[in-house]
Amino acid sequence: MFKKILYPTDFSDVAAKALDYIKHLKEAGSQEVVILHVINQRTIDGLMRHAVSDSHIDTWLKTAKTVAQESLAEMGKELEALGFSVKTIIKTGFPWSEILNLEEQEAPSIIVIGSHGRSNIGEIFLGSVSERVIRRCKRPVMVIKREPAV
Repeated sequence: MFKKILYPTDFSDVAAKALDYIKHLKEAGSQEVVILHVINQRTIDGLMRHAVSDSHIDTWLKTAKTVAQESLAEMGKELEALGFSVKTIIKTGFPWSEILNLEEQEAPSIIVIGSHGRSNIGEIFLGSVSERVIRRCKRPVMVIKREPAV
């Protein structure tokens, strides 16, 4: 039913929980996972507003991409060991927009996304990225909730 999965990740705890759900979808016939990480343009804009030099921004961006590539490769190996075909993608932009663009390009059967990412200040019910994706996407979305506080 869900042959191809689009899995956007920001490497947060709830994104890791979403990855665990994806692993179980293998038993339901899932075959392919497209893992997407978006380096948030807002972060880059914030660095620019605080008078960080272009060379520092370039260095930060290069480091962010390297760290993301390493993390995505590790996730990919885990999924491949379970029999999934894996594609990893890193983009720079606004996460919700890049997720929707990739939805159009990759035509996944489902998007599996965490309810909240790393920056959830002021978000009461649902993270802003996951909410925008749910409202605008054309395909089914599985939203994985954060563990309740104890």
